[in-house]
Amino acid sequence: MTWKTDDKEVPVRLEVVTPGAIVVDVDVDQVTAESSGGSFTLLPRHVDLVSSLVPGLLAYVSDGVEHLVAIDGGVLVKCGSRVQVASREAARGDSVLELQRALRGSFAGVTEGERRSRTALTRLETDAVRRLIELEDHG
Repeated sequence: MTWKTDDKEVPVRLEVVTPGAIVVDVDVDQVTAESSGGSFTLLPRHVDLVSSLVPGLLAYVSDGVEHLVAIDGGVLVKCGSRVQVASREAARGDSVLELQRALRGSFAGVTEGERRSRTALTRLETDAVRRLIELEDHG
């Protein structure tokens, strides 16, 4: 994915981070993620946005090859030529089955109360980031 500014193409950078690691840091052609409202795909020149993500698979295409990352929910921020995803846990993999096991295994130890708390916190974080972007745009 490239972003044109002044007739120059600027690559779009995808970063997927957890509290303990940078899981993905690569130039991409497109990103597909899932929010509580459904899945969406970011293509070149997509409008800037902030979205809370649900646990599931995030897909991205780099050099024509699709890659997958299992994420335990989180927040996606698309601003200019950067797409940043912050998640509590994330795992890269080549196989959908392998990543589904990761989702069920390491991410499944969360109780329903914790899940509701995390969802509420993610919504608050998303709203805060959205407001900061609005302030930056108007300031």
